[in-house]
Amino acid sequence: MTSAVNTSPPVPKNAPAFSGEELRRQTRAICARFPDKYWRERDLNREYPHEFVDALTQERLLAALIPAEYGGLGVGISEAAQILEEINRSGGHAAGMHGQLYTMGAMLGHGSQEQKDKYLPGLASGELRLQSFSVTEKDAGSETTNIQTRAEFDGSHWVISGHKVWTSRIAETDLLLVLARTEDKPEKKTLGLTLFLVDLREVEESQAGAIELRKVRTMINYATNEVFYHGLKVRPDMVVGEVGQGFRYVLDGLNAERILLAAEAVGDGYWFTDRAVSYGNNRVVFGRAITMNQGVQFPIADAYMKVRAADLMRQEAAALFDAGQPCGAEANMGLHLAAEASWEAANVCMDAHGGFGIVDQYDVERKFRETRMYQVAPVNKNMIKSFVATKVLGMPRSY
Repeated sequence: MTSAVNTSPPVPKNAPAFSGEELRRQTRAICARFPDKYWRERDLNREYPHEFVDALTQERLLAALIPAEYGGLGVGISEAAQILEEINRSGGHAAGMHGQLYTMGAMLGHGSQEQKDKYLPGLASGELRLQSFSVTEKDAGSETTNIQTRAEFDGSHWVISGHKVWTSRIAETDLLLVLARTEDKPEKKTLGLTLFLVDLREVEESQAGAIELRKVRTMINYATNEVFYHGLKVRPDMVVGEVGQGFRYVLDGLNAERILLAAEAVGDGYWFTDRAVSYGNNRVVFGRAITMNQGVQFPIADAYMKVRAADLMRQEAAALFDAGQPCGAEANMGLHLAAEASWEAANVCMDAHGGFGIVDQYDVERKFRETRMYQVAPVNKNMIKSFVATKVLGMPRSY
């Protein structure tokens, strides 16, 4: 994905009806029904956590950002982020459902009234899911303006052809957002890309073969795919916003994505430090708990402080986002700091457990693999450093 700029959506019209602490407690109660064993088995078999996602859906937690007038909770990013943090802090893995939160911005901010009226109530009730964003391409990578998947208008429909990677949860969703090129030589490279909303139920009924999926097995249980579009027909009323302006709409969602995934990394960081303390306090070697040794104690304390600091930055970013203020720098820095802190905490926790850290029954090795993702996704940390260097500190661009 490309680096986010300083944009954020307008302030929500309605004040949230639920506080962050209420949502934390609600999420924590659901997570308690899905212990480590559940996540361990899903990871082992690379299975989608359907039961857990269903439980969140029934409590409307995946409709957190949908306005109350459509049946959602009507909260901001600050509150929604706490849901994802609690999932990861409980030992779960929010990657199976976070898409419905960070993709919602494009629909809410730029979808037509007809699209909102038709789809938002179903998304709020759980009848429908919007879990998947099809943007990234193998050759373009973070250079989103260089994507080659095309959409051509044939007089009645837009016809999409091309190849995408990292299209996650497409097999577990009803609605899909696809970014495609609609102009070859636009006036500016950020123009000429259009965002489409695709109803996969209609595709299955009337366009068999138009979408080809190839599952991608990764080091973590992440339901991702390569996708090939073979002349997929999309009605004009399914264009999100204006034709040619899709890149801007994608950017609007990237700050939300960074804040939400920073919350996941923070949740992981707390999980690692909590587990390291618990294990170390109860692990007796040479007649005393290993956390009495400063060589074990100090790294855990240091990792915890860094997680807390990262937590503060992502909270600042979320507050700015919800207030409709520029937050690109804070969203990027929050993700970077959270990713670094969670990775340090992961290594400290692994060290504290010693050989038991690589045994699956302790879950450290699973969470270790999962939190490594934040170093490279949704954006590589070096891209964030480049963003801060050029957009915040005024240094010359290096690419």
